[in-house]
Amino acid sequence: MASHRKSRPTGTRVAGIRTPALATAALTSVALLSQSANAAPAADDKPSLEEVEKKVDDLYRQAESATDKYNAAKEKTAKQRKRADTLLDDVAERTQKLNEAREELGSFASAQYRTGAAAPDTATFLLADTPQDYFDQTQLMDRMTGRQKVAVDDYVTQQSETMKKRQEATESLETLTDSQDGLKTAKATVQRKLADARELMSKLTVEEKARLAAIEKEKRAEAARKADELARQQAAQQKAQEEAAQQQDSGPSSSGSGSSPSTAPADSSYATKADKALAFARAQIGKPYVWGAVGPGSYDCSGLTQAAWKAAGVTLPRTTYDQVNAGTTVPLSQARPGDLVFFYDDVTHVGIYIGNGMMIHAPKPGTYVREESIYYDGESAIHSVVRPA
Repeated sequence: MASHRKSRPTGTRVAGIRTPALATAALTSVALLSQSANAAPAADDKPSLEEVEKKVDDLYRQAESATDKYNAAKEKTAKQRKRADTLLDDVAERTQKLNEAREELGSFASAQYRTGAAAPDTATFLLADTPQDYFDQTQLMDRMTGRQKVAVDDYVTQQSETMKKRQEATESLETLTDSQDGLKTAKATVQRKLADARELMSKLTVEEKARLAAIEKEKRAEAARKADELARQQAAQQKAQEEAAQQQDSGPSSSGSGSSPSTAPADSSYATKADKALAFARAQIGKPYVWGAVGPGSYDCSGLTQAAWKAAGVTLPRTTYDQVNAGTTVPLSQARPGDLVFFYDDVTHVGIYIGNGMMIHAPKPGTYVREESIYYDGESAIHSVVRPA
């Protein structure tokens, strides 16, 4: 007999309760909406364009700081290598002299053995690597002639000096190895920072890159405005100084020995050197920034300023944090062409001032040596101004 039971409606059970198909569909929709809501914050986690720009700038600054450390390590390594080579050459020369002294002692020992003037073991100690212990035996020294004693003393001295230089050379080579390791570490740090910056930039869309270019253009315009303002201030200051000097010169007490004549030669000398440094710097415009480079085909920031002032006959240290101490600090309002302008609290960038609020510098990787406002990264970025000569 056939069953007359009604078939159960299709559906699922939730918490032990049977749900109809419609309710199941509703639950599915709620679940999907919940997933969408949870996914929304992930999109909001994407950094803003301004944050990306700041991060990239920070990475470039960190790379410049690491570049300075690399430059210092490179300079230290070069000096250490030169010292090690000098010591090794000295050791080789002393070893040769030591061998010659040993041969001379050997000839004395052989002669003594043939004539019976010394026991057979005399030859053994004279030819040994460290015979000075035997030389302290008075009975043996008494058997030697004056010439032989001189030879013994010479040998002992040569041996002592050679051993000392060998130890110095060994220590120098160990220090050189440490310097080379430091150089590799600094180089790896620079490369990592630059790679991180490139990776961030590569993730930007075409539109975002265009917006960044527009932001950069606005920054340059503001920097140019600030440079013009500084130029006007410096021009007014210069005019006031000239007028004061004229009044002093025309005064009844003027004797021609005032402060202006006495400082003129020094000012003229600096201006002459600065002109040479600036002429060199201008000739490098358009050459690429390459970290660690000192020319002639490319430069980093301190490599450019060092080379420019070298052309003027002034030797500057290699790194920015050494260059900032290689001269006289002057107020920004009194900056003159040729002065070095340093940037950031950690002094990781430098340019050479050309007047009117402008400078020549090697900005960062991917750019070229160029003229630019000293306010290129804002007024707060300027650390100090130094007159190097």
